[in-house]
Amino acid sequence: MQRTEPARTRSSVARPAPRGGRRVYPMRVGVALVLATLTACVTTPITGRKAFVGLSLEQDKELGAKAYAEMLAGAPLADQKPQAAQVRKVVERLVEVAQKDVSIPFDWEVHLIDDPQTVNAWCLPGGKMAVYTGILPVTQDAAGLAVVMGHEIGHAVARHGSERMTQSSGVDLVLAYVNGTYGGDYAALGSQLAALAVILPWGRMQESEADEIGLIYMARAGYDPRAAVEFWKRMQSMTGSGGPEWLSTHPSHATRIADLEAQLPRALAEYEAAKAARP
Repeated sequence: MQRTEPARTRSSVARPAPRGGRRVYPMRVGVALVLATLTACVTTPITGRKAFVGLSLEQDKELGAKAYAEMLAGAPLADQKPQAAQVRKVVERLVEVAQKDVSIPFDWEVHLIDDPQTVNAWCLPGGKMAVYTGILPVTQDAAGLAVVMGHEIGHAVARHGSERMTQSSGVDLVLAYVNGTYGGDYAALGSQLAALAVILPWGRMQESEADEIGLIYMARAGYDPRAAVEFWKRMQSMTGSGGPEWLSTHPSHATRIADLEAQLPRALAEYEAAKAARP
């Protein structure tokens, strides 16, 4: 779990805004952001949050497939190991649930990567996935694996990657205005403030949202959602509390556990309904 720390910047003396042609920047920035807002509004499944995504689902799939080929190139695949069968089974059940929230078919695919030192898994835009063998001792069983992959699939279905790209473009526009109007010192300060006030909180929000989506998906797929709380307790025991949450792209383990516990009543109702519906 990586922690992101904003870069330091040197102090600067405030200068008055220059006059003249540079005043056109606010209008350009405003027009660009308004157009993005009007044309890219989507609703996130499960949570119902309104999000702004400047890419189409087809572009998601195209970018994800390209990145997948690059990331798997030379990777030590472990698809023939016994654990790979469990990975595929869990993912298939989660995908059956998740695809209902996507308007076009994703190109779902998963590989197990033989890397005992990497405690990680991911799902790219468009549904391309990988699980590292290093996370399997922490997941322990199918329900634990469903916690992890439900979360990762939640990122893809909620289109978090494309949303971050859209957000980054908006931040870049604002910083370009600051740089063009006030100069480099203010641009550096603006970058630091953007990280603390926008980028890091946004990252934590997306992680929490993926937790919530994943919790519901695993319940609908027939996996006991109480396993999510236990998984994050194991992660907390293994990695500790880490640094300050406000300097991280991820919520603390304690925050995740508290949020998941609060969401359990809904998830358990979904779980019981799923069990009753299964033959």
